[in-house]
Amino acid sequence: MLRKSGYSIVLARQTSRRYLSLHEYQSQNLLKTVHIPVPRGELARSPAEAECIATSLGGPCILKSQIQKGGRGKGLFSSGLRGGIQKVDDAASAGQMASQMLGHRLVTKQTGEKGLQVNKIYVAETIEYQDEWYLAMTIDRERYQPAIILSKSGGVDIESVAKSNPEKLLTFNFELTKGITPELVSRIASALETTDQETHNLGDILQKMHKLFISKEATLLEINPLVRSSDSTFTCLDAKFSFDNAAEKRQPELFALRDVEQEQGDEVEAEKYGLVYIKLEGNIGNVVNGAGLAMATNDAIAHYGGASANFLDAGGQATTETMKKAFEIIMRDRRVQCIFVNIYGGIIRCDMIAESIIGAAAELGPLRMPVVVRLQGTNSAEGLQMVEEANLGLRTESDFGKAAQLAVQLSNTHGRIGTERDPEVANAGS
Repeated sequence: MLRKSGYSIVLARQTSRRYLSLHEYQSQNLLKTVHIPVPRGELARSPAEAECIATSLGGPCILKSQIQKGGRGKGLFSSGLRGGIQKVDDAASAGQMASQMLGHRLVTKQTGEKGLQVNKIYVAETIEYQDEWYLAMTIDRERYQPAIILSKSGGVDIESVAKSNPEKLLTFNFELTKGITPELVSRIASALETTDQETHNLGDILQKMHKLFISKEATLLEINPLVRSSDSTFTCLDAKFSFDNAAEKRQPELFALRDVEQEQGDEVEAEKYGLVYIKLEGNIGNVVNGAGLAMATNDAIAHYGGASANFLDAGGQATTETMKKAFEIIMRDRRVQCIFVNIYGGIIRCDMIAESIIGAAAELGPLRMPVVVRLQGTNSAEGLQMVEEANLGLRTESDFGKAAQLAVQLSNTHGRIGTERDPEVANAGS
């Protein structure tokens, strides 16, 4: 995630099913619905289809691997081919190149060492252009307003631009109900020093993007690059769009585009059990009920010098089955050195939650790492006593801060022991 001057952009990596991420070809198809210029192109699932599409396009074309991770251009295929985006001169070459891409795994800086299998490629015509720009429409969560992000330094990793030349990345907040006003377009034109024709064409694209942003309840519409041709027209060469999961019931056609093959397997599995699981970067596995408490738990762990390995919200479904599944998913992550169960019992009593925790721990047998249980709310004292008397090696603590501190201490101690026993644990990837 990129943060600068009060706005945030969710870029290539979406780490949570709280967002629906679309493939490039799906995003391009949405742009077509509002008549924003995109290159001609079609999706291919076989070398024969790629050759047929290239024939219909005529001339040179681009073959783009469809995976929902960044760094495709510099990626490496299991076939030995380097680069997830390839240019070919004719239809025969398109078919041959597609055979080295489809069905093979593509490893990029964002996929991890196993990479992702490429089952689809987008075959698009080549476009002549002068410059590559960056354009995004997103939500500024600090100012509670939508924002337009623009840069004349597009076509590259925008995070790199933000770090090396932050002055080249411009942000323009606007009011959702007012939309893209002439005054806003004038401010953008002044900052970018565009010609009258460029200003007109850019303003037209922004108006149509805003329509798409509103109608589809988007959280991010990212176009990189937006290319400028010598006649002052703009074309969207690549696009990645994201949408908040809260819109799922209102946008059934949009969410039908979801590609679960591109998501973390554990996150998809957790969802089936009513759990919200998001992998993070630390070594303490959390089981919490409620998103607010989950975020507070992550903050408390960080305060005491630790780092969470996940965000796992069990919601109100603290049954033995869901608790068992939560433990199973967390324990698969070899980075995890301690599990912190932090539950507030409001409607559901803590003694009932304790029964679920005990049942899950007993079914799974001896746990390979320490577990800290903190219960607060209705019948919390009874619940903690039940956990202690179960004699399953679960540590209890009623105070939030002390429980978080204990989890950090145990993760450090167990982590050192585990690394000495198995050096690979220290390098276990996500």
